[in-house]
Amino acid sequence: MLQDIKSFPLAQMLGQRPLQVAIIVPTFNEAENIAPLIARISAALADFQWEVIFVDDNSPDHTANVVREFALTHPHIRIVQRVGRRGLSSAVIEGMLASAAPIVAVMDGDMQHDEAILPDLIRAVADHRADIAIGTRYAPGGGTQGWDVARLRLSRAATRLGQITLRVPLSDPMSGFFAVRRDVMTAALPRLSGIGFKILLDILASLPQHPRIVEIPYQFRNRVAGESKADSQIALEYLMLLADKTIGRILPMRLLSFLVVGGLGVGVHLSMLALGLILGIGFADGQIIAVTTAIAFNFFLNNSFTYRDRRLRGAKLWRGLASFFAVSAVGALANIGIGNWVHDMDRSWWLSAIAGIVVGAVWNFAASSFVTWRK
Repeated sequence: MLQDIKSFPLAQMLGQRPLQVAIIVPTFNEAENIAPLIARISAALADFQWEVIFVDDNSPDHTANVVREFALTHPHIRIVQRVGRRGLSSAVIEGMLASAAPIVAVMDGDMQHDEAILPDLIRAVADHRADIAIGTRYAPGGGTQGWDVARLRLSRAATRLGQITLRVPLSDPMSGFFAVRRDVMTAALPRLSGIGFKILLDILASLPQHPRIVEIPYQFRNRVAGESKADSQIALEYLMLLADKTIGRILPMRLLSFLVVGGLGVGVHLSMLALGLILGIGFADGQIIAVTTAIAFNFFLNNSFTYRDRRLRGAKLWRGLASFFAVSAVGALANIGIGNWVHDMDRSWWLSAIAGIVVGAVWNFAASSFVTWRK
């Protein structure tokens, strides 16, 4: 008897249709949009058995609590609240993995995506006409409301970069509005970067073979409530994602970013030293000022960019700066020690210098990851 119950589909036992689709909505400070978004999704998906999973990055406006109020009386509404983690792409991945639905769809929580095309996206995948169905702003019938010329040109340029990277004839690879079959998502999962905001491009570039794609045009709406998350960091993270999908198999993107920041720090060091000498400061004192300034520069830039997902704030920022100075001091000693050791064996000054720089940089990256920006 017990075996018979275990083998009987739970949906039939409860008199329900099986779950068909999960809508993944990453949020940050979207409390005002939750109620109207749920209402619109409910109306659009009246013919489907669905659930919506909000993945919230611990919003200060208590978006997660607003969702919980709905979830108390609506079992198909769920919340995943992340503490100490940030990022749209990684939020979408966690939301997808939290559902058993055979089809997962992704849309933003700012109500700029037109939920009316959700049924078309889902059916295109469910009917096996496509592996991924994408809502596009740039195909005939699509559009963007209220965008100025500068924003439109920037979006078009980023779109073109994405098309070159993917080598797929796709009008809107930067779309954040799409539906995908679970087995397709699973195939991409081992190679996903989870960097930045463009999860669709990440999925497409991570698949072992080109998927079948259907594009469905829609009008991208203006934001009604909440604040835009767009800033200069998003553009940098997008470039990091493209780099990860091209050279990332050779060099990890966080390490590459750390090295780029270090290279800029060298420029700051030399500039400060030159300025000190011009002002009549002795070389030794100038070196101290230059080193201190360069380390501080590297710390704040890495905190804003390289470790954006672990960004330090408040008191932690200043404790992190102190630990970064300590890490960098050990790295400098390692740089000098290895350089001298190689020079004693090889007598090649440039090889000795490079060896010291490499060891120092690797130490700084590894140690700061575990000490300064530890998870």
